[in-house]
Amino acid sequence: MQLSEQEVVRREKLSKLRELGINPYPADLFPVTHNSKQIKENFDEDKQVVIAGRLMSIHIQGKASFAQLQDSEGRIQVYFNRDIICEGEDKTHYNEVFKKLLDLGDFVGIEGELFTTKVGEKTVRVKDFSLLSKALKPLPLPKEKDGVVYDAFTDPEMRYRQRYADLAVNPHVKEVFIKRTKLFNAMRNFFNSAGYFEVETPILQPIPGGAAARPFITHHNSLDIPLYMRIANELYLKRLIVGGFDGVYEFSKNFRNEGMDRTHNPEFTAMEIYVSYKDYNWMMDFCERLLEHCAIAVNGTTKATFGEHEIDFKAPYARVTMADSIKHFTGFDITDKSEDEIRTAAKGMGIEVNDTMGKGKLIDEIFGEKCEGNYIQPTYITDYPKEMSPLCKEHRDNPELTERFELMVCGKEIANAYSELNDPIDQRERFEEQLKLAQKGDDEATEFIDEDFLRALEYGMPPTSGMGIGMDRLIMFLTNNQSIQEVLFFPQMRPEKKAPSIELNDEEKAVLEIITKAEKIDLNELKTVSGLSNKKWDKTIKGLTKKEVAKVFKTDEGLFVELV
Repeated sequence: MQLSEQEVVRREKLSKLRELGINPYPADLFPVTHNSKQIKENFDEDKQVVIAGRLMSIHIQGKASFAQLQDSEGRIQVYFNRDIICEGEDKTHYNEVFKKLLDLGDFVGIEGELFTTKVGEKTVRVKDFSLLSKALKPLPLPKEKDGVVYDAFTDPEMRYRQRYADLAVNPHVKEVFIKRTKLFNAMRNFFNSAGYFEVETPILQPIPGGAAARPFITHHNSLDIPLYMRIANELYLKRLIVGGFDGVYEFSKNFRNEGMDRTHNPEFTAMEIYVSYKDYNWMMDFCERLLEHCAIAVNGTTKATFGEHEIDFKAPYARVTMADSIKHFTGFDITDKSEDEIRTAAKGMGIEVNDTMGKGKLIDEIFGEKCEGNYIQPTYITDYPKEMSPLCKEHRDNPELTERFELMVCGKEIANAYSELNDPIDQRERFEEQLKLAQKGDDEATEFIDEDFLRALEYGMPPTSGMGIGMDRLIMFLTNNQSIQEVLFFPQMRPEKKAPSIELNDEEKAVLEIITKAEKIDLNELKTVSGLSNKKWDKTIKGLTKKEVAKVFKTDEGLFVELV
C-alpha cells in the first residue's frame, strides 16, 4: 500500500503520541454531557460542559487557538488557551499534543465552560482535552479562499463509495437520511394507530413469488436445494391473513437481479400492507391519508419540490382508469380489443413490441410510453386489464379488468394496490397462464406456481386489499433527489478500479521514501542522501521515472524531483 505524504506524516504523529504515553485509540468511556445543539439552544455563560467530536478546522495563534468541533448535531467553536490547559510549567499538552500532533478529522473529547467571544460567537473554553481517535487519512474537506469554496467533495461515485466521508464533510447529506427515518417512523405509527401488526417474512424463499422479476439464486448446502432471495413478500403476508390476522404490514428488503440506474438498485426497500374485509376503493382513501400524514411528518407540509415540480400530497387524489388514460393520450380505446389489434396499434404509435408480448404486456408498454410521464401530481391509475395482474381480483363490473390501482407521481409509480384475488381456482388458472407466457419468452411473466400458497387459499382467505409502496422512491420525492443512490446509505456500485500495483526494488523503495518525506528535493541532494553508487543511482532514478512514480523537473534553481 502506497501512502500519501499526509498519511505518512499522520502515522509519524501516531508514533510520537505513543512515545508520549498517549493512547490514540483509548477504550475508556468518555462522559459526554452536551452536544452542540443543546449548547446553542440552552446557552448559559460559564456553564460546565463535556463534549466530543471531530476537529474540522484549527486556527493556531501562538498560545491561544480556535477550532471547530463537529458532533452528530452540528458544529461548535472551541477555544484553546495554553495557560488554561497547562497550568504548571509543563506546556507539552498544548505545545506538542494540540499544536503539533492533532489533525483535522481527529476525534477529541473536551471539558470546558461556555463563553461568548467579542464577536458574539458561542464558544467552549477548553480546560482539558483528550484524543479519542486519531484519523490516519485526511478528510476530503472543501477549501475556502476569499469567500469562494473549492475542492468540495461532490463527485457522485466517490461520495457513494465513501459514504462515511460524504456524511462527515457534507452535512446536508445526513439530513436526507434523517428524513428517511422520519418517513419510516411516520408510516409505522400510522399503521400501528390503525391497529395493524408489523411482521417479518422469509428473505430466503424456495419459490420467488409475489412479483415478476429475475431473482438472485443461492444454494442451501444441508438441504441441497436452491433458494431465492426475496423479490416480494406478498404471498407470505397473505398466508398470515389466511391465518387470522386482520391487518399485517412489513418493511421488506427485496432483491432483484436486474439492471441498475438512477431509479433502480438491486437491493431496495418496499412496504407492503394487507387488510382483511377491505377493497381497493378503501385502500385508495387509506393511501392518500397515509401519504399526507407522512409528507407532513417528514417536511412539515404536504408540499414537496421535485426537480421543477411542486408536488402536493394533500388528499384527495385524482382517479383515472387505464383505458381512459390511454384513450386520452393516444386516441386508441383498448376496450374489447384483441392481442393482435393492440400489437398493431402499438406499432402504429412507434412503440417497439415483439411477438413474445402478451396482451397485458402490450398495454403496459403503451401506457408506459405514452401516458405515464404526464401524471405529475399524485394520481391513481385504476382498473388494469386482467392479463397485467395475476394476483388481483377480477373487477366486479367488468370481467376483462381487475380491481387494481397504481399511484403515479411525477411520471413514476410509487404505490401499487389490489382487491386481492382469493378464489383459489381462479388463482391457479392465472398462474398457469403466466407460466405459458414465460414459456413463450415473456421475461416478466411468473415462472413458478406456488402450490403452498394455493393450498393456503383453499383454506379460505377473507376479502382483502393489499398495497405496496416503494420506500426508496417515495423518499426521493420527499427530499428532491433524482437518483436512488442519494437516498441509500450504501448503494450497490460496480467494482472499484484498483490502481495497477507497481513493483519497486529495495533501492527504489528507499529513494521513494526520501522523496515522499521531502515533497520536493534537489536531484543532487537526493543522490547524496540515498548513498547509492553512480551506477545504482542512475538505474534507480530511471526506474522511478519510467514507472511514473516520480518525476524530474527543471527550475531556475536547478533540477528537482517530486512524486507524480
